Amino acid sequence: MNQSTSLGPKWSSIMATRLSDSARHQDREEYPMHITGMVHININCTDFQRSKAFYEMLGFDVYWPVPETNTEEVANAVGMPKYQVEGALMALQGAEQPMVIDLLEWKSPRDDSPPYPNLYRPGLARIALASSDIDADYDFLVETGVDVVSAPVNVHTSETSYARFFCFKDPDGTFLELVQVVTTG
Repeated sequence: MNQSTSLGPKWSSIMATRLSDSARHQDREEYPMHITGMVHININCTDFQRSKAFYEMLGFDVYWPVPETNTEEVANAVGMPKYQVEGALMALQGAEQPMVIDLLEWKSPRDDSPPYPNLYRPGLARIALASSDIDADYDFLVETGVDVVSAPVNVHTSETSYARFFCFKDPDGTFLELVQVVTTG
């Protein structure tokens, strides 16, 4: 039995509601947690300057450089000994909803293992970004020499819309996805 099935009918109902086109706001009282949104997504890289340039090409700008070393309290909060990094919080400029990545190159401790080799490995597999012109974005990435997995494909999402998407990789091989929802009626 897969994880979502084992969570029962309430979970299935919540997910169906959250995924429907008409669901914009939910009554927070039905949820046991007090989560109000996503703060950021952490992306580890092997060369901060190279990855920073890549994410700037996608429209992200640095708004807070991460301190090279941090306090013992911060190290304890992330379950590590004191560490050294080069990194920054980067925000997507002009986004309809705030989108922030925490881009880090770990200097110490350092792990040069490759990222997930595929999209079906358990854990965080990819980050999906919304696009207002997926074909132009695809052409740009291909022309720039980015490792693109495939051309955009269409997936039927409802009677009145479909999604166009494709996946590509950042300089370290981390999977990213661009999605454009197209309304048909």
